Amino acid sequence: MRAHSGTARRTVLAGSIALALLITAPMAHALSERPQQPHGSLVLVGGGLKDDNKQVYGEIIKRAGGPAARIGIITAASVPESQDPHAGDPDLCSNSACNGAYYADLFKRHGAADAQWIPLDIDHVANADSDAVVAQVNSMSGFFFGGGDQYRYLTTLLHGDRHTDSKVLAAIRAKLAHGAVVSGSSAGAQIASGPDMVSGGESYEGLRDGSAPGYYEDPARLAYIPEGGFGFLRSGLIDTHTGAYGREGRALRLAADTGHDRVYALEENTALVVDAPGTNHEHLTVLGRNGVAVLDLRGARAHTSAAGWTLHGARYTYLTDHDRYDARTWAPRPAPGKRPLNPTSTAPVPANTDVFYSSANPDGAPYSFRTTARALASTRAQNTANATTFESGPRFDVTFSKAGGFSGWTGDGATAQTLIGMRISITPR
Repeated sequence: MRAHSGTARRTVLAGSIALALLITAPMAHALSERPQQPHGSLVLVGGGLKDDNKQVYGEIIKRAGGPAARIGIITAASVPESQDPHAGDPDLCSNSACNGAYYADLFKRHGAADAQWIPLDIDHVANADSDAVVAQVNSMSGFFFGGGDQYRYLTTLLHGDRHTDSKVLAAIRAKLAHGAVVSGSSAGAQIASGPDMVSGGESYEGLRDGSAPGYYEDPARLAYIPEGGFGFLRSGLIDTHTGAYGREGRALRLAADTGHDRVYALEENTALVVDAPGTNHEHLTVLGRNGVAVLDLRGARAHTSAAGWTLHGARYTYLTDHDRYDARTWAPRPAPGKRPLNPTSTAPVPANTDVFYSSANPDGAPYSFRTTARALASTRAQNTANATTFESGPRFDVTFSKAGGFSGWTGDGATAQTLIGMRISITPR
């Protein structure tokens, strides 16, 4: 119904935007020419943020000043009122204005002194350069970007093909640089990306067909925007809804195709908190019930043959509540209280014939990739495990390996929670 409840699992990135906007500008690693944000922080949620998640809402409010926090709500990724057939019904509406009002009320209920909708959407693009709206932004100590379609954020807050900041985005960037917190969920987290921001796609089709620059209404086509999002977080690609939608495959393929060696793959109702983004002191902390996968492609090798696309040597690190990560040194640090897991089970890893949770499989299960990785970490009966995609033509084999450098961590002494450095290979057959 509303953006806060998350979009349907296989929603088309749609709306009034053109069927295919091919990006013809040069690969925009020139985005790195923008000023860095050395002092503020980010709280990025992988979607599905529950209304009662006091841990994450509380963290945003604390970083915005605690009881004095003033949160600006940006919901330009939602459809505007003009495109919402239920705009007049407060119980059914799902548009930028009613979603903004909803989040503003929610932040106040969680303890913010004030929360206000910033009146921006694709029907009010001119507001992005309004001095009055800039003044509203400057009165805030934190910001929250809601979910929907991240491309609408580009359309609303950046100047077309120039990809330059509107006055409002420049003001938010300046507030971040001077200590404000910028947060977001789903598309609101994705828009923090630097170059090569994902704009759609599914894992199997991405592995089979590769990625393409642009924006498409085909939800299965793996696509990306070369010039990226707002560039608040540049040390890795960002993906969202990862385990719930089985997006590990598309994240690995997009990173390999575009030359990135790291992906932050965010899971639902869980936050990646980034301190000092864009500096040598950038470090990250995970908060929530699920986790964040860090996909490391520094030693990975990808190639395409007549049989299909192959990837060898990627590493999968899965961080959970209160784990930390140093972006500069690539070093994960499990939370205090967690200790190395000593596997005692001799059970084999259960078969997994739908490792990326295909929408074509009515019996599939979310978090399938993570389930196999944790099962392998928890057994001493084997050091490798194989899983496959549900689709064939080709079918892809995914091999998980506890090779050198791997460690599992537990909080209860029995179950695998945090995983560090599991090797991943993908091969067609």
